[in-house]
Amino acid sequence: QVQLVESGGGLVQAGGSLRLSCAASGSIASFTFVAWYRQAPGKQRELVARLYSGETTRAADSEKGRFTISRDNAKNTVYLQMNGLKPDDTGVYYCNAEWGYDPPVEYWGQGTQVTVSS
Repeated sequence: QVQLVESGGGLVQAGGSLRLSCAASGSIASFTFVAWYRQAPGKQRELVARLYSGETTRAADSEKGRFTISRDNAKNTVYLQMNGLKPDDTGVYYCNAEWGYDPPVEYWGQGTQVTVSS
């Protein structure tokens, strides 16, 4: 059982930057993908960015050019660099990972709060 622990959230002014980290208790090199999701108040959780094992990335259109997902396999850590933050980016950010297949095993962190003030 792998545990994911997010950190790096906080309060930032619009236009500012934050870097979120997701530390895994085990190796992330074997994950099919790692990802970040966001849940804004009163809304459903939505995908922010996903990084596949072959280094292919996918990001929500609203975050392209502003958010970058990356990982350091040696540190078993996934990052989300967020630049040009907007008040609409406010929410709880969750780290997510999937391993294996038939069926795949999914892992979630507990979330970290990001608040962007206008």
